[in-house]
Amino acid sequence: MIEAMGDLDIGPGPNAPGVGFAASELFDRTFREGMTLVDDAAAYLDGAGRQASKRLGRDAALLYAGDSMTLTTRLMQVASWLLVQRAVREGDMSRTEAADPRYRIGTPAPCAPATFNPVYEPLPEGLIELQERADRLFERIAHLDSRLYGQGEDDDAPHPVLSQYDRLTAAFGDVAA
Repeated sequence: MIEAMGDLDIGPGPNAPGVGFAASELFDRTFREGMTLVDDAAAYLDGAGRQASKRLGRDAALLYAGDSMTLTTRLMQVASWLLVQRAVREGDMSRTEAADPRYRIGTPAPCAPATFNPVYEPLPEGLIELQERADRLFERIAHLDSRLYGQGEDDDAPHPVLSQYDRLTAAFGDVAA
């Protein structure tokens, strides 16, 4: 992991707030997972999902259309947040800019609470599986966003992740150098 982090372009330096996360292996894995999920959803909705939706009754087809739009919107939010964090890592955006409310991710909420409503016929398993994956990823990213940028917390309070990073740097030296 340390060797992989040494190859990353971390922009303004490892001690810049927020850059440590954006330069981490965790970010790289989350970024890949998010972009893979976007690709998987697009492929499903344009292929097997489109075919499955044609076999649904009228009410379920309307529910499917709404749920697929909600899923798409959720994944756009995830992809946007991940791209902003990559911009922080690459030095194209500061952490302060990334903390602007327009770049923050909203509070997690289920993609489609009506999906399991017994009044409707079951929606295709592929859509439900994508919704569950999107919900889990969105919740993790919302947690990361809250930890990185806080929610009205005292700006002078030490950042827990950066404090740990500083302690590791003090103990082992700057591994990114």
